[in-house]
Amino acid sequence: MTHHVQPGQTYRCCKPGYEEFRIRITSVGGETARAVSVDGGWTLLNLVPLSQLHATATTKAGQPRRTGYALETL
Repeated sequence: MTHHVQPGQTYRCCKPGYEEFRIRITSVGGETARAVSVDGGWTLLNLVPLSQLHATATTKAGQPRRTGYALETL
């Protein structure tokens, strides 16, 4: 499955204990994306590697992801 990261997409943190933290992608370039906090509106200080933005909250093996961000579906 191909996953295309685009500005405007919203992602939820996969790290246990931080699942309520959400980001919105504002721009994509090269191998990173710039994002803002959905709830606070502040820009993340570090760029997010595209490899940390996932289409689903589960791995190919069906296990819950513990790192990165999962795309929220409406």
